[in-house]
Amino acid sequence: MNKNKTAKKILINGIVQGVGFRPFVYQLALKHSLKGEIANTSEGVSIHVEGPKTDIEEFTADLKSNPPSLAKITGVLSLPDEVKGCRDFKISESMNSRAMSTLISPDVSVCDDCIKELFDPEDRRFRYPFINCTNCGPRYTIINNIPYDRINTSMKKFTMCEECRKEYDDPSNRRFHAQPNACDACGPHVSLYDNKRQKIETDDPVMKAAEHLKQGRIVAIKGLGGFHLAVDAENDEAVKELRKRKLREEKPFAVMSFNMEKISGYAFFSSDEALQLKSIQRPVVLLKKKGDNALSRWISPGNRYYGVMLPSTPLHYLLLEKDFRALVMTSGNMSEEPIAIDNEDAFNRLSGIADFFLVHDRDILIRSDDSIINCQSGDHSFIRRSRGYVPVPVFLKNSQSAVLGCGAELKNTICITKKNNAFLSQHIGDLENRATYDFYRSAIDHMKRILEIKPEILSCDMHPDYLSTRYALEQGNKQIVRVQHHHAHIAGCMAENRLEGDVIGLSFDGTGYGPDGTVWGGEILIADLKAYKRVSTLSPVAMPGSSAAIREPWRMGISYLYEAFGEDLFDLDIPLSGKIPAKDIKIIAEMVSKKINSPMTSSLGRLFDGVSAVCGIRTHVHNEGQAAMELEMMAGNDIKTCYDYVWEREDNVYKVNPVPIIKGIVNDLSGKTGAGTISSRFHGTLVKMYSELCSVISADTGLDRIVLSGGVFQNSVFTRGLVSALEDRGLKVYTHKLVPPNDGGISLGQAVVAAAVIKS
Repeated sequence: MNKNKTAKKILINGIVQGVGFRPFVYQLALKHSLKGEIANTSEGVSIHVEGPKTDIEEFTADLKSNPPSLAKITGVLSLPDEVKGCRDFKISESMNSRAMSTLISPDVSVCDDCIKELFDPEDRRFRYPFINCTNCGPRYTIINNIPYDRINTSMKKFTMCEECRKEYDDPSNRRFHAQPNACDACGPHVSLYDNKRQKIETDDPVMKAAEHLKQGRIVAIKGLGGFHLAVDAENDEAVKELRKRKLREEKPFAVMSFNMEKISGYAFFSSDEALQLKSIQRPVVLLKKKGDNALSRWISPGNRYYGVMLPSTPLHYLLLEKDFRALVMTSGNMSEEPIAIDNEDAFNRLSGIADFFLVHDRDILIRSDDSIINCQSGDHSFIRRSRGYVPVPVFLKNSQSAVLGCGAELKNTICITKKNNAFLSQHIGDLENRATYDFYRSAIDHMKRILEIKPEILSCDMHPDYLSTRYALEQGNKQIVRVQHHHAHIAGCMAENRLEGDVIGLSFDGTGYGPDGTVWGGEILIADLKAYKRVSTLSPVAMPGSSAAIREPWRMGISYLYEAFGEDLFDLDIPLSGKIPAKDIKIIAEMVSKKINSPMTSSLGRLFDGVSAVCGIRTHVHNEGQAAMELEMMAGNDIKTCYDYVWEREDNVYKVNPVPIIKGIVNDLSGKTGAGTISSRFHGTLVKMYSELCSVISADTGLDRIVLSGGVFQNSVFTRGLVSALEDRGLKVYTHKLVPPNDGGISLGQAVVAAAVIKS
């Protein structure tokens, strides 16, 4: 009989651990009457299979074509193997090997099967807050090392009871080798405390917490990637109190609802938005508000949109079951600090905010904030890529050196490349305090450990004062490649779109260090992955007070007005004049004219700020990009009317002069034109001007691929209009789909530029 048998060794790479892959292969082997074994390795999974040649071929074809829904196969290597005379097909213990190259699954939301059991009074896991199976639940945030086995997770301290162990060992059970598998008898438990660390004695801590929320209290809730701070989204006073205690004056809060029916009561959603909301990643999705809805107006003041998500854990479902339309679910931190992940840290940092703490004893090993997605531009794009998506890599077109991209100062992420995989970290945040910088360093160490990559090449920004740059320079005996900020933006977008060769790159943002010593941000580059040339820029203006002009955009308004009108700006009858004292305006105008503490900037983001201030929409901001966002919110659907604009060519660089635009806006303001109309015309001007300029540069260079990157492209009105106008001119447009266009995508660009520079 053995003479008719052949044997194969099949090595599978990809996301194949913790996603039901081994029981899938087990059932597939039984279907094809094959013998052998399968085991997790540090490289993925290893399969030995033996039987008739045709059966093995059919088995291999099924393996590739119909894997489990959470699995992602990136490589299959099939090799001849020795026939061992196996009597059955078995699932073996995990095997260690020299190099770790398996891909780790991200955390995914609780599945429909588990939710059904959660609310089934006859099920032994009825109302158990940690119900999960092979198809759902925590992964990345509880893993300390690979292979992804229970001993390498924060579940190792929980010994499975007899019933759970039976499920875990049964290949036909959907909880087979589900590493977080547990029940009320053997697994993690929830407890409720007040903010003085006194335990609240109750039979049902979750329902008791829900009662406190109904009474207007603030509850800190331990989730998948960290703590949330929650209040009833319909309670004005509770939302205002949360803002006051969290020191978050106006930045929008996210909300969570039990189901789509609840969401439909306060927000509109398209089929694409519904698809994103219900996806296993459970991101926050920006949805347009419905008028006169019941949610507190303090959730997202000055904004047309809510950030909305569905529950991702059984604990969330149990909380929201108590007839809430929505709960505010915002990050469990003080503004600008990392999200709290362990109970002690939460008590220490959040006791001044939360009235109660709903905690549990399953440790979170790596923090991961909620991901945020915007579907307003046709396709979805990330504002923040974190929980649910990390650590799934961006798959690069070509294999490259192991590089650590250290990221930017704001919205920081890091990126580690290995062969053709680029692993971006979860959202780390703004590197402006010690706590975030400590998180930054620990995130690097964690990723290097679980990926077993020790990059010898580090890539960082050119800005000498970024903490991410300092980190790179402090790592001795490493090769350092410093990458210009806006080149990194374009390279990151090229990498995720798998582009090579020269492109026309529009890199528009608020701030980036220019090699000429000015602040860039309104640049058009001819770029490939290893080099760039600036071919257009917004004519620079003074940035009075330097970083103070970011917090107080009225300063940029005065700078643009001075550029357009000189001393005559004091005679203008515009909204800004009524909001800022005349003496302050004169001081800023003098700083501009005498170039006192006023670095020059070509930033398009600062132009948005200045226009917002000139129109009286926003003179001071409490969070980054607030002035530009509120200007965008004022725009209507008709952006075809525009102001005069002009550019001139100087030393082979097209310099866009903002003065005609500013004069047109002031003329409209003098005629009492509304801010909404002005915003629409301003957006329309930028769309027409930059689409026309790209057409000119395309004719100059023969290039027809346009790459859009930078924080300005979070503006849906501008992005949607520009993409359409460029395509109407026959140009091919590439935008971000896998990483954010803002500085959250910078690390990817840094890594691929460094690899290209080293290779060349």
